[in-house]
Amino acid sequence: MPRSLATPALIQEFSTQGFAIIPQLYTPAEIAALLHCIESAPAAGPNFRRSQDVFAIRNLVGEIPELLPLLNTPNLREVLADLFPAGCHLTKAIYFDKPAGSNWLVAWHQDLMINVVQRADQPGFGPWTAKAGWVAVQPPVTILENTVTLRLHLDDCDATNGALKVVPGSHRQGVVPPEAIASQAATPSMCAVPAGGGMLMKPLLLHASSRSTSARPRRVIHLEFSGEELPAGLA
Repeated sequence: MPRSLATPALIQEFSTQGFAIIPQLYTPAEIAALLHCIESAPAAGPNFRRSQDVFAIRNLVGEIPELLPLLNTPNLREVLADLFPAGCHLTKAIYFDKPAGSNWLVAWHQDLMINVVQRADQPGFGPWTAKAGWVAVQPPVTILENTVTLRLHLDDCDATNGALKVVPGSHRQGVVPPEAIASQAATPSMCAVPAGGGMLMKPLLLHASSRSTSARPRRVIHLEFSGEELPAGLA
């Protein structure tokens, strides 16, 4: 029987450190098919953001539904079944392209907001924000703790082309006050991931990325999964 990608040791590392890397989650052929699908799509509309430093597509599988069967591989289903034995659903999908030589960096932060269809005030949910047709809210910590981010790398990624820096274990601190982030981020770890590799990450993990100093792009599909159900009025 093939060895599980999400081994007990990897799941334990993910729980303790807040991140873990699966080096060969997608095959080269699967990555090529994903890239062809993205590059063939018409890049128009408010969910497409393009500049010399970044190209991003929000609501990725809504904008390019042909991606969904390409993403939904046996390896992905196996990993999700190990992480969510009771089942889960996709809650967010974004494509990020940091082009060669990009001057774009991302400061230290946690991923605290979720997208919802419409505002419905509920205890523990807030603050709220709305832009470009999207409504987002900060949910209770329990929902963030039971959300898993999967960053699928479409290129080899290291310190020269914008690999993530993380603070291991910081996801266990809950929501970190902005004034405390700098002191917690003093000893980061660099997360190099090969093309086809997946990086599992807790949304509450402190993370950042630097400017690119390489001629290589850094293209990533960011997927968030949750097994949580939101209260009535929120979806």
